[in-house]
Amino acid sequence: MKKPIVLLIIAAFTLQSCATLFAPKKNTLSVTSDPSGADVIVNGYKMGKTPVELSLAANQTYTIEYRKDGYEKIVKIVGTKTGAEWVILDVLAGLVPIIVDAATGDWKKLDTKHINVMLEKEEN
Repeated sequence: MKKPIVLLIIAAFTLQSCATLFAPKKNTLSVTSDPSGADVIVNGYKMGKTPVELSLAANQTYTIEYRKDGYEKIVKIVGTKTGAEWVILDVLAGLVPIIVDAATGDWKKLDTKHINVMLEKEEN
């Protein structure tokens, strides 16, 4: 009789942080430009040419640069936001999941899923 209760208590304390267990660790960001074919540089690393789908960590902020010969460079910032659905589940589950998910940042997600820019010709 004691064994199921002990297992239930252990499960309650180890499986409580919803986002840590179930939230995706990466988000997809669709990056496009008009005209297409611009180099996409993410935090200083070239990641391809537009259009491109990027798989990025969900709990980080990114600087996205667009570069194309004959066009002005454009810089965009992609931040994060807290997923309200994870906060609600954590609140319902108790204090431990709130602490774990807040400390790990696992309830974060990118603040956008798509970035599109209109490149402007360089002035000579």
